[in-house]
Amino acid sequence: MEPVTVIGLMAATCTTVAFVPQVIHILKTGNVDGISLLMYAVFTLGVACWLTYGLILNDLPMILANTVTLILAGMVLSLTIVKRRRKKAV
Repeated sequence: MEPVTVIGLMAATCTTVAFVPQVIHILKTGNVDGISLLMYAVFTLGVACWLTYGLILNDLPMILANTVTLILAGMVLSLTIVKRRRKKAV
């Protein structure tokens, strides 16, 4: 594997894993008060675009990172929407 690919995989791992604590926190506490819905909506769209770009370039680090990040960011976005709707309904 080329050094540039290793660096890309390391960067992808760091930026992707950064979302795990937020997802775990929401799942454990159910608290989404500090989550910006607009920020996560725009971010998730951006990640989907980066994933598409990575697929076009056939860039493995970009594809792997953005696939996992899209799942995690999508979870934060979905959980935030669901929990806020439930909170309003009560």
